[in-house]
Amino acid sequence: MTREQYILATQQNSLPRTEHPQFYPVGIYGWRKRCLYFFVLLLLVTMIVNMAMTIWILKVMNFTVDGMGNLRVTKKGIRLEGISEFLLPLYVKEIHSRKDSPLVLQSDRNVTVNARNHMGQLTGQLTVGADAVEAQCKRFEVRASEGGKVLFSADEDEIVIGADRLKVTGTEGAVFGHSVETPHIRAEPSQDLKLESPTRSLVMEAPRGVQVNAAAGDLKATCRKELHLQSTEGEIFLNADTIRLGNLPVGSFSSSSSSSSFSSSSSSSSPSSSAPRQTIYELCVCPNGKLYLSPAGAGSTCQSSSNICLWS
Repeated sequence: MTREQYILATQQNSLPRTEHPQFYPVGIYGWRKRCLYFFVLLLLVTMIVNMAMTIWILKVMNFTVDGMGNLRVTKKGIRLEGISEFLLPLYVKEIHSRKDSPLVLQSDRNVTVNARNHMGQLTGQLTVGADAVEAQCKRFEVRASEGGKVLFSADEDEIVIGADRLKVTGTEGAVFGHSVETPHIRAEPSQDLKLESPTRSLVMEAPRGVQVNAAAGDLKATCRKELHLQSTEGEIFLNADTIRLGNLPVGSFSSSSSSSSFSSSSSSSSPSSSAPRQTIYELCVCPNGKLYLSPAGAGSTCQSSSNICLWS
């Protein structure tokens, strides 16, 4: 036995021995135990309430495997059925309605559709309000459902109407502030066509000709002052069974003077009314282009028209 073992053995024998050993309890007792049970019970009640609220929300909102209520999640996107209300902005790529129902966008004030580029700048806007429908974009187009033909387009430079026929049904017609370019202007069947400029002039121009045709009626041109028919390089051709010039002055020959004079009467309906004995008249032309009638025969004034052509 070594020295260290001998010392330990003698120390253990010298310790006093007690007949009743003391025990120390291990655990939570008293008010600590009651508080712990209270918190556990409160946690259990909270879990039960949360579970009940979750089940109630799932039941009210109609949560299913496919979606929530009228909202269905499909492979192509999200499908909404019935009436849906959006309180905040909606950002989508495409909006389609069902095949058997229209798409209705409704608002208490107005409906605004905005289009933006990748930088967030506004490139197009469509606003449907109570007073007007406004479109703000670089180019506005209306296309046909079949073929995609452009029926109407507008931009800063021009407005194009691509329909086969433009019909104006207003009682006052159409008012144009500037020039109009069109290959054909036609009135409705059994209706009159009227081109009018109340305070200014009316000009019709075409590089290859202007044709005015009245297939089943009269063609009238009325003016307050002069009516000019001018052809710079060609001729003026009048083709009709009867060509009638009314209110032409009648020249009469006077034997007492070498000059000629005019009678004050006109020959609009019957030239012989001013000279009942004359039945045949000659149509004379002055060098300046004036026309007048002259009695035919030896007393014709066409040979002495110097003073007659100076008449005004």
